[in-house]
Amino acid sequence: MEFLKDLGLKKNMPGAATGTDWLTHKNHQKSAVCSPVDGKTFAYIQKATAEDYEQVIETAGKAFSLWRNIPAPQRGDIIRKIGSRLRDFKGPLGSLISYETGKPIQEGLGEVQEIIDICDFCVGQSRMLYGMTTVSERPHHRLYEQYHPLGIVGIITAFNFPLAVWGWNAMIGAICGNVSVWKPSSKTPITAIAAQKIIAEVLKENSLPEGIFSLLIGDRDVIGERLLGDRQVPLISFTGSVATGRRAATTVAARLGRSILELGGNNAIIITEHADLRLAIPAVVFGAVGTAGQRCTTTRRLIIHDSIFSKVKKQLIKAYESIQIGNPLSATNHMGPLIDQDAVQSYIRAVKAIQKQGGEILHGGKILEGTPYNASCCYVEPTLAVVENHFPIVQEETFAPILYLVRYTGEVSEAIALQNQVRQGLSSAIFTTDYRQAEMFLAATGSDCGIANVNIGTSGAEIGGAFGGEKDTGGGRESGSDAWKAYMRRQTVTGNFGSSLPLAQGIRFDIT
Repeated sequence: MEFLKDLGLKKNMPGAATGTDWLTHKNHQKSAVCSPVDGKTFAYIQKATAEDYEQVIETAGKAFSLWRNIPAPQRGDIIRKIGSRLRDFKGPLGSLISYETGKPIQEGLGEVQEIIDICDFCVGQSRMLYGMTTVSERPHHRLYEQYHPLGIVGIITAFNFPLAVWGWNAMIGAICGNVSVWKPSSKTPITAIAAQKIIAEVLKENSLPEGIFSLLIGDRDVIGERLLGDRQVPLISFTGSVATGRRAATTVAARLGRSILELGGNNAIIITEHADLRLAIPAVVFGAVGTAGQRCTTTRRLIIHDSIFSKVKKQLIKAYESIQIGNPLSATNHMGPLIDQDAVQSYIRAVKAIQKQGGEILHGGKILEGTPYNASCCYVEPTLAVVENHFPIVQEETFAPILYLVRYTGEVSEAIALQNQVRQGLSSAIFTTDYRQAEMFLAATGSDCGIANVNIGTSGAEIGGAFGGEKDTGGGRESGSDAWKAYMRRQTVTGNFGSSLPLAQGIRFDIT
């Protein structure tokens, strides 16, 4: 495949790097990497060892002592150069993401664009690491805040966005003066290697030390648990399932470390009786079938007013019948495969649960067979089902293209209550042309999610806003806005430029 050659990727590759140096020795175990597109093994990774971990952490620590002293705008200029280099490889990187994850090529290219955009964002942000100046209650005193880098940021990412989510963390962390150690998903390690190779060239060209951006591809017990429990790593950014995130948060909290958690989403779109369906239907379909339903922001529940339920159902069935499923590297296909057989089995269990719990399958519900689907056996039909919101299966997050249709009959407050009646709180949306309904959705008594959209879907957040959610989603925030503050330590500074020592709150402490 030409894109592998363009990225300088080989059949056998090491899975540990200190930035520009790749670690290899005879103790490495090999791990095969298969594509869900055709089921073929296209690479082998030498998994990182405990010794690799120690070397990477030591190198990162040394790099931090140098990197933090480089002025933030100069750090931003390095990130600008990284973004420029990623632009040069957008085509092959997008193809690799598509082939390794199974997401359509347009989504693969979009993911590369996302990390390019975050690099651009970071260039400006590197000159805006603002602190606050306020007034002191004491005469001749100055009171203000400033932010300093934390140190090593551990970044653990999921398979579905093998590049962009790392970029949110690593690039923003870098302009703040931190260095990063990346543990990508073992399901999609080749994208991480490709990114590391690209960045290594920028580091070399600018005579920067090893350890600013490091990579460790290895087992959870060998690498992941060490990273979570390491006091030398003050911040862990974790993206993954709620169950795994809860364990990660507990481990980090036990050593009083910080964590940024981006966990599950059980996202809903409300379609009121005043919705413009010309906008709503395409947004719903993209939100539900994009990345084959394997986004944390995937639309999983559609809460529809009873007066238009039949109309919406009919339009959705028609739209689902037109979805093209196949090799995601073909631009004509809307949906590719699920990531692996575990995901397929999760999909099948959910379909059976829908039927057992009283739901009705309107479309889909089957594994696709025959040419070309049997090449990997990971292709499934996007599925529509009429359910009730309280069904146990609806309360779960199934990482698959299953969309639940839920009916409501009263005011929009009823729909909002249904939306909020799940444990997760990531993304939400409402389609309405009624101003009062929109404002109710956005009010303090409205959506309880970290993301709330009006007349756009749940999926496809821009990098300029802070990304994250509430409840079981973990409460973390990444990407834009003031999310950069999570990667820094906050310091309150009080200076006395007078000739006396007044105490706060008027306390007197006289000594002779």
